[in-house]
Amino acid sequence: MRILIANDQHWPMRSGVATAVRTLAQGLSRLGYEVLVVAPSQNSKSSTEKDVNYTIRRIRSLPLFFRKNLRVAATYDREIRKIIQDFNPDIVHVHTQLTVGLSVLKMANSLGIPVVATNHVMPDNIIKNVKALKPVSRPISHILSEYGLLLYKGVKRIIFPTESVLGLFNLERIEAPAVAISNGIDLSIYTPRKPKKYIYDKFDIPTDKKIIAWIGRLDVEKHLDVAVKSFAKLCADYADVHMLIVGMGNDESRLLDLVEELDIADRVTFTGLVSDEDKYELHRVTTIFAVPSPNELQCLSMLESMACGKPIVAVNAGALAELCLNDDDGYLVSVDDVDGFTRSYQMLLDNPDRLKKFGQRAREVAETHDTAVVMPRFAKLYAEVIAESRADS
Repeated sequence: MRILIANDQHWPMRSGVATAVRTLAQGLSRLGYEVLVVAPSQNSKSSTEKDVNYTIRRIRSLPLFFRKNLRVAATYDREIRKIIQDFNPDIVHVHTQLTVGLSVLKMANSLGIPVVATNHVMPDNIIKNVKALKPVSRPISHILSEYGLLLYKGVKRIIFPTESVLGLFNLERIEAPAVAISNGIDLSIYTPRKPKKYIYDKFDIPTDKKIIAWIGRLDVEKHLDVAVKSFAKLCADYADVHMLIVGMGNDESRLLDLVEELDIADRVTFTGLVSDEDKYELHRVTTIFAVPSPNELQCLSMLESMACGKPIVAVNAGALAELCLNDDDGYLVSVDDVDGFTRSYQMLLDNPDRLKKFGQRAREVAETHDTAVVMPRFAKLYAEVIAESRADS
């Protein structure tokens, strides 16, 4: 089977979508399928490259002004058509609603190639990253939702990463069936073990503190100010805690100002973007992983930390309750509830047995999302769609 994957956010870009697509491409290739990913370049030139076990075809691109580390391909339909015809895929899997995704969808439909699509985005992911949109967020949200429907025109299946988010979207206007398949995580990489010593020295992380962490984009819609404020309250009574914030984004400068304002700058480490190897170790440094973002369709960074055996404190919103099971592998609190986050940290830090038990349970939940479990589900879905398309032709 030849599978073409279209994605406007792809490695080496750092985002949940980029991570999910790379995991999918590598996982399908390990099963023996031939995989081609079409994605924007990291500069203004087109190129072809190999990433471990699959091929990436890069389309020349331009930077996107309101999102750091995100580029938009200047697609030309003729170029996309040639890529698809040369590869001759049995099925196309589209992941994003920008230029690459929509152009590949259009061309695949015109060539009679079956298409499935995964939705990774909620309107707030865009609205809260563009300050000018806030005064008109409600109508803009409607417009973006309508625009999002373009991703699904002509597709045979719509894939969401969790069961719980199916109810968050109006799927009545879409003819294709919606299914839930996890983005997956490679549990051979994310494992619960002692972190390597170098990681403490490299980022000047104290070895004698409990670490409250966030690892991911530092963008406005992540509500990371809640995590910072709740940590500041924790500092008033706990001398042995430290905060770790890993990543970059358009909210970074505001967060840096906030830790200065709260007088906790010496107790918070900002690492900026890190390598994959460093990220694995930073997850292992973590004691509790905090997720204040209400706009998550799965939250791969949380799943990664769970796979490393870390308990979670998260908001009860989006799809987070599907992974963070309250009073089982973590605690759920209300959106923007600073005091709720602080109390949850305390309940874990004050009870080492509970902290350990929740971490073990988090690993068990993560094991149900292993690529060894998830990739065959994608392969089965592709086979079903291809068979249906051939029967209809």
